[in-house]
Amino acid sequence: MTDKEEAKQVIEALPDPATIDDVMHAIYVKAKFRKGEQEIREGKGISHEQAKKRLKKWVR
Repeated sequence: MTDKEEAKQVIEALPDPATIDDVMHAIYVKAKFRKGEQEIREGKGISHEQAKKRLKKWVR
């Protein structure tokens, strides 16, 4: 699927009263998820345990 097709799919999934800000946010989130999934496939991700250790610094 091309980027343009994917953007259309994201837009079509939004409710009719969605604002341009809603559209931009939805496309941004989709792109970030896609990038994260690609990094995981390339072995660049971290384990669940590593993520929990990092998160402890921020959440109490």
